[in-house]
Amino acid sequence: MARDFISGARLWTLFLFLCLTGHNNLVPVVEAIWLTIPSSGTKCVSEEIQNNVVVLADYYVIDETNPAHIPTISARVTSPYGNNLHHNENVTNGQFAFTTSEAGNYLACFWMDSSHQQDANLTLGLDWKIGVATRDWESVAKKEKIEGVELVLRRLEAVVQSIHDNLIYLKNREADMREVSERTNARVAWFSIMSLGVCIVASVLQLWHLKHFFQKKKLI
Repeated sequence: MARDFISGARLWTLFLFLCLTGHNNLVPVVEAIWLTIPSSGTKCVSEEIQNNVVVLADYYVIDETNPAHIPTISARVTSPYGNNLHHNENVTNGQFAFTTSEAGNYLACFWMDSSHQQDANLTLGLDWKIGVATRDWESVAKKEKIEGVELVLRRLEAVVQSIHDNLIYLKNREADMREVSERTNARVAWFSIMSLGVCIVASVLQLWHLKHFFQKKKLI
């Protein structure tokens, strides 16, 4: 009886999941990030990504005031240690793809080319995909000959694995930060003790000097 109850609960959970994933109007999907590129200056987007993760992105300029003449921009993507992963100039659209080799904040910066600078700002669409979102599930389904519920479960398994890996990454980061904090607190404690010791020694030396000075002047 208990086994039938558990199986029924799983079926209801699967049914709700299929309903949510099967209707796009129930689950809103963000197609792109909209950025405003100033006429002078740089607009940047950063994302903290762990090691060995696939990143895909498309960007394109939109100028609703003058669609026939769209100003060009330049783009640069750098790794947490400053390595240049993507650089493009004088373009209205582009894309970049890479697999992260360093864990940390990846920075994507966009700016308007100097030859086309105007007073008005530009609108940039950025479609940034990371990890599981970069997989072509149609190709996976054709290659492994799966469809329907099995394909949905495979996608769900990949999402769960991605969340699990991200939690492990955050746990390791928290452990590293805690270790650094404890080491810093220990150094501050030793510095405080040393400072207190120096103050005590300086006070004793001052008292000894004053006593010796007053004795020399025969004031005491």
